Amino acid sequence: MTETRLRFPPSPTGYLHIGGARTALYNWLYAKKTGGKLILRIEDTDAERSTEESIRGIIEGLEWLGITYDEGPYFQTDFTADHVAAAGKLLQAGHAYRCFCTKEELDAKREKALAAKQALGYDRTCRDLTPEQVAEKQAAGLPSVIRFKVPDRQGLLGYDDKVLGRIECDYREVDDFVILRSNGKPLYLLSNVVDDIRDRITHIIRGQDHMTNTIRQVLLYEALDAPLPVFAHIPLTLDTKKAKISKRSHGEIVAVHFYRDHGFIPWAFNNFLVLLGWSPGDDREIFSREELIQAFTLERINKSSAVFNFRRDDPKFFTDPKAIAINEHYLRTMPIAELAPMVRKELEAEGLWDDAWAGDRQAWFFHTIDLIRDRFHTLKDFTSLGRAYFADDFTVEDKPLQKNVLKFPDLTTWLPALADRYAQAVIFDAVETERIAREMAEELEIKPGVLINAMRTVVTGQLAGPSMFEILPVIGRDRVVRRMREISRFFPAP
Repeated sequence: MTETRLRFPPSPTGYLHIGGARTALYNWLYAKKTGGKLILRIEDTDAERSTEESIRGIIEGLEWLGITYDEGPYFQTDFTADHVAAAGKLLQAGHAYRCFCTKEELDAKREKALAAKQALGYDRTCRDLTPEQVAEKQAAGLPSVIRFKVPDRQGLLGYDDKVLGRIECDYREVDDFVILRSNGKPLYLLSNVVDDIRDRITHIIRGQDHMTNTIRQVLLYEALDAPLPVFAHIPLTLDTKKAKISKRSHGEIVAVHFYRDHGFIPWAFNNFLVLLGWSPGDDREIFSREELIQAFTLERINKSSAVFNFRRDDPKFFTDPKAIAINEHYLRTMPIAELAPMVRKELEAEGLWDDAWAGDRQAWFFHTIDLIRDRFHTLKDFTSLGRAYFADDFTVEDKPLQKNVLKFPDLTTWLPALADRYAQAVIFDAVETERIAREMAEELEIKPGVLINAMRTVVTGQLAGPSMFEILPVIGRDRVVRRMREISRFFPAP
């Protein structure tokens, strides 16, 4: 049985785009599903735009996502000699020819065709030059490109696509296309095919924007006497206005590193990406790694374009709401032992980490994460919304401050008095702290919520969260008492 071999061949002209990441993910899933291999090939032939920074960004993005590759990274420029040799082989076998038409001549022909409302393809001026005529032009020093000679056949040229079905066009609709420039550099069309043949690629999963290349590449496979791989062209990803998402138009919101830097869980983001153009055939949306590998099939890839529901300038949904919802699900449900290292990394980045939380206070650390994670959207929330659990320099939000504290000036007396009772309590747990607070509210003849909401505000800085009396023992008696006693700082000086 032939080994399944796939490739992800990004061009290193910028960061790893979520469209590219989705393509890599689909290839990775199919390789895992079939027990095959995934090859990483950097198509760096655009010397002016390819950068080392982009190469690092692509590799780091794949590593963050957990998309592993079995071979590579290979670099396309390392195999330029193979591409040039393939052009020579095609020339020698009569599948290609030298074209001496200048750019000016081609432009003039194009303008003439436009004026006459004729097809704009190359008119094959040089296709039937004799060897003597070619030699004469070369002896005169005229530059030439090498064009592929599309077979002069009747009928349809095509291939079977795993997503879109049978794709065909008339041979007469395909121009004699350039495969080698006059400076001796091969074009993508040829290089890509030669590399795929060398790497024994059996399946090509790529975006539908490559379909114009595929028909011509089918001809190259045939002329190079190589078996045709299985093609699967996946739908494009569009924004809410049905425009293709792009680095130029949408900026970093479509970059993988944006989600890494904004606290997304890698597998959660993969889970979101796979649903941009694929469905399992039922209503499932959450998949473990193994579940997704088992469920993934090329036949379930959608034919129509996917929509990346990015709402520009919406602070609540700074990216696609489904991406946020899936990330929230993983934050709430993943095992604490798996989540804890991710939270630790965030705390370390903010200078909040205490080594004791990996030692004798690890149980406290795990319990704290479990207590507060339900309302969080991303890992960043642990160091922003959850900062009060790990440090004293936290922000008190204005809304709860106005609603729960400043409306009740007597809290400057009540809350320190409650703090004194907490300081003297023999037991400082959820049951006892609640009993003490409610007892004091009864003595003061006020609603318990006045004290409880004020405590939440000055102790956590938040309007909502877990049960207040579960919070107090976690934050700790000393911190709770100190924060409650400092309530006067929120009121104007007399």
